[in-house]
Amino acid sequence: MFTKDSRYAKTPTVTVKDAAGRDVTAVKLRSLPDTAGQPLTVTAADQLDVIADRCFRDGARFWHIADANTELEANDLLVPVGRVIAVPER
Repeated sequence: MFTKDSRYAKTPTVTVKDAAGRDVTAVKLRSLPDTAGQPLTVTAADQLDVIADRCFRDGARFWHIADANTELEANDLLVPVGRVIAVPER
């Protein structure tokens, strides 16, 4: 389902039947840790990967910020200007 170096590679899966009776395999939902993080006010130049690069020196870790702010959509990468979000500790 995922490449061996994917962060999802060792994530448990579940197989269920869809409405047509076909088997569908999906990644099991994981529980997110309670992460307070440091508050950060989003500016016009910010998006999640840019913030991750600035805070973690790794833009690919944008999903850590999305996990700490469950109302964000990680794939969008954009957060409204002026919004205060939590940036987890390294």
